This record gives sequence, structure tokens and C-alpha cells, in this order.
Amino acid sequence: MAEEALGLRARKKRQTASRIWRSALDLCLERGFDKVSVAEIAAAADVSKMTVFNYFGTKEDVLLGPMEEHVADAADAVRGRGPGESAVDALRRQFLARVAGRDPSIGLSDDPRLLQMRRLISDTPALARRTLIFQMRGVELLADVLAEETGDRLLAGVAAQQLVAARDAVILENHRRLLAGDRAEDMADDCAALAERAFDLVEKGLQGYPRSA
Repeated sequence: MAEEALGLRARKKRQTASRIWRSALDLCLERGFDKVSVAEIAAAADVSKMTVFNYFGTKEDVLLGPMEEHVADAADAVRGRGPGESAVDALRRQFLARVAGRDPSIGLSDDPRLLQMRRLISDTPALARRTLIFQMRGVELLADVLAEETGDRLLAGVAAQQLVAARDAVILENHRRLLAGDRAEDMADDCAALAERAFDLVEKGLQGYPRSA
């Protein structure tokens, strides 16, 4: 019973967070991010202003929370890779699995709200800056994992930059095509092929760095 109750509470929290996000997106699309207050978001979501801050630290976090959940993806892939697997192959494997799953986190979703969110980020400097911070944090987390393994922070940073840049370049191309009107399902094969080419290019430079024991 306790586990069932915990599951119910978790579902309700996710539902509340999703309702707040949808309300914030609708308001910001209608009036612009800078002209919408947290109090207005709370009212639209039928929650208190304090509830919004209990779920999200800032107004930017309300909209970008789903993106922040993926900041550690690259680091997690490399940390959890199998014996003898390089960092490049670990990220390649993770990315191709998400292509197969048509994962929204890599830009393979036709959900109109996600497309609207991408446009809003492009049009809002505060949100664009926050996404850049997320990208930098992802590089830092990956560099931490590589430095722990190799003891060389400099090369770990260089490798992390290359790996994240290759992955994000493919994601950016997905977003570009979606915004141009392409369907996610029609893009999947091209996305997988482009990812293979991008990671192959990085692999040539890193030469298997570093393989796990």
C-alpha cells in the first residue's frame, strides 16, 4: 500500500508540474516570456505561486525543466558504459537508442508544444542563455567523469567538448528540420546516419579515448 501511495503521489506531482509547464508555455506564446509573471502562471495552472516555486526555482526553470532533466545524459552514458567501450561508442549507443525510440529529447517529436517551445527559446534571450548554461553544465559533468578515469583534466575537457558538440549538432539539425515542416518519422533514418557520421568524426580524433577497463 505504501508503494502504491508513493506511486500515486509521484504521478500527481508529475501531473501538476506538467500543468504548470503547459500554462506557462501558453501564456508566454501569447504575450512573450518577459511579460508573464509567475503569479499569472500559477493562476492559469490553478495552483499557488508558492507551489510553482516548490516545483521550479525560477520562471526560466518552469519552461526549461524538461530540458534540464537531460543535462547529465552524456555523463551518465559514459559512466555506465560496458567493458572496453570507448566514450564515443557509449554516446553513440545512447543516441541511436533514442533515435529508435523517437525521443523528444533529441528533437524527434512532432508534438506541437515542443515545436512552439523551440521557437520561444530562439526568440527569448533569457531562455537561450539558460539553454547554453545547460549545455556547458553537460560538458562539465562529462569532463568530470573522464577526468576521474584518466587523471588528466585538460584532455578530459577537450574530449567532453567534442563529444557533446557532435551530439548537439545532430539535435540542432533535427530541430531545424522540424521547424521547417519535416515529420519526425521521416527524419529518423537520416538522423541515425548523421549521428553515425558525427561520432565517427569524433572517434577519429579521440582514437578510442578512453576505453573502460
